Amino acid sequence: MPDSLEQKVIEALKSCYDPEIPVDIYELGLIYGLKVDKSGVVAVQMTLTAPNCPAAGSLPGEVERKVRSVEGVTDVKLELVWDPPWGRERLSPAALVQLGLM
Repeated sequence: MPDSLEQKVIEALKSCYDPEIPVDIYELGLIYGLKVDKSGVVAVQMTLTAPNCPAAGSLPGEVERKVRSVEGVTDVKLELVWDPPWGRERLSPAALVQLGLM
């Protein structure tokens, strides 16, 4: 069974890294929402670890480019949100292990 478009988008998100933390943004919990409609439009809600994060100028653009490059994606609507603020509780179990916190 082929991967769904949503699964392919998640794989693309897992190729984006916060430059200060050696864990991909999906496992870091920076993706707050992901919706893929039948026409291939992908809506992504994401945050950063902090509003003054050094990646604030580059990471959203990188996320949009990588999602847009997924075959079957027709458009990307990326929204950067700050509420709720990101915190360690958003880390996945895999991220906790990678960071030695579990």
